Amino acid sequence: MAGSEPFRKRRARRIRALGPAGDGTGPQEAAPDGAADTDAERGRTASLAAAGRGIEAPADTEPQGRARRWSRGVKAGLTVVADRIVTNAPRIPVRDLATLRAQFPGLGPEEIADKLVAGAANGTSTVGAGIGAAAMLPVPPAMPAELAAEIVGVAAVEFKLIAELHEVYGLRAPGTLRQRAMAYLAAWADERGVDVTAPTTINVALGGQLRRELRQQVLKRTFRNLPSLTPFMIGATVGAVMNRRDTRKLAAKVRTDLRRRQVPWEELPAPEADGRPGLSS
Repeated sequence: MAGSEPFRKRRARRIRALGPAGDGTGPQEAAPDGAADTDAERGRTASLAAAGRGIEAPADTEPQGRARRWSRGVKAGLTVVADRIVTNAPRIPVRDLATLRAQFPGLGPEEIADKLVAGAANGTSTVGAGIGAAAMLPVPPAMPAELAAEIVGVAAVEFKLIAELHEVYGLRAPGTLRQRAMAYLAAWADERGVDVTAPTTINVALGGQLRRELRQQVLKRTFRNLPSLTPFMIGATVGAVMNRRDTRKLAAKVRTDLRRRQVPWEELPAPEADGRPGLSS
């Protein structure tokens, strides 16, 4: 028929229109699709790598962050307790040698020291029993406050003991009321007597080293007093026994240190000539 297109030409034009794959994609569109696939693959790989880095980072930093926060919290708690002990120290009434000799007439230095140690041991034992009784029914949020209260109470009793032992052995720390209090606090933290012949001992007690030593002592006492929080009145018994034992051990260390530098009462200046007020004044 005139004007009709041969079959072979129509078939060749249809093949070119459909393309080699027969999906309607011509030769000019094949290259852009390949580039798009490559870009998509590259984008997926980069996204997976970034996601992997994002998942691994917290695994490395999160435990360290918790440890740092815990360390800062512990240090802050120890500082609060140490500051409370420092604040209370100058306010604690301490008997001077004249008062002690009047209350224990006819007794020598060792006998009076024995009386002081026995009274202090009973006092810290009562503090431990009281905190243990308060923890009869465990309340976890209240445990840090209970431990802090026990440490502050025991420190006050033992501080008074150390100051009065220095009076009995004729070795009152020099300086003002606050300076003597800080010197006795340093003796409590180091579990030793104050060397009144060494000015560096007093100077160290007034510096920042005292607070560091107090924090270390408070931390040690905290771990030592944990059994007193045992519930059902078990902690009361444990706290009483442990505090009594620790106070006696502290007193034995301090007395051994003071005996080496003891000044006989006969060689001490008279109270009216001394003119140094007691720690309580």
